[in-house]
Amino acid sequence: MPLSPLEHDRRYGELDQVMRAYLGQPADDTPDRPSHALAAYLRQTWHDRPWALAVAERQLREYAGNPPGRLRLRLGEFYAVPDVGIPESEIQQWLYCLADHIKHSVETGQAPQPAAPATHWEWHARFPELGQFLGGWFSQDMPDEFDDHDAAVDDYRNSTDPQLVARLVGEVHELLTLGLDESDHALALAELGMEVDPPSPYSPSGWLALVAGQLAVPRAEDRPGAGTALE
Repeated sequence: MPLSPLEHDRRYGELDQVMRAYLGQPADDTPDRPSHALAAYLRQTWHDRPWALAVAERQLREYAGNPPGRLRLRLGEFYAVPDVGIPESEIQQWLYCLADHIKHSVETGQAPQPAAPATHWEWHARFPELGQFLGGWFSQDMPDEFDDHDAAVDDYRNSTDPQLVARLVGEVHELLTLGLDESDHALALAELGMEVDPPSPYSPSGWLALVAGQLAVPRAEDRPGAGTALE
């Protein structure tokens, strides 16, 4: 029978995160050098979930040492490694190679230097709420759903928990401190799901700064003392 969500995460949850880091990236790891995708996974995971690296190393080795047969994959009883462009006969050694790189990183404490996200996975892992905001409110359907960009921002604010709104403001400020040029800011917005241009006359970074300022002002009903009758 198919794996339950709990069993999937217990056995393959972090392995799946490693595989997702390869979305759109070449799996060109060698014993001497991790790939661009694995370096991005290591950089972000060291930053926010360092304990998960040991879990990833264990799950990679266990999967490589006990690969599922075709029947169990078809029945959904095992995690199916996505197509990363490697011949099936080489997948096992590739997984062991990833596990070795992660083990070396953990045991030596060596991690990629802090930098701007370099892959689609890393952008979303580092800026999850910004990805929700841009992908959910600024898709290509945005002009049909809202009068303008400000209306979409207001809808996000009014339908989202204030704590998540505050998290988004923090993520925007973090993004703006990366020192990107405008073309890279535009790329960041696209990677995070925005499918429409910022409103004129704003540049991508200028619009992000405007949004952060708009959302940093609490809604009237969220302000201290709001709704309290005067004595």
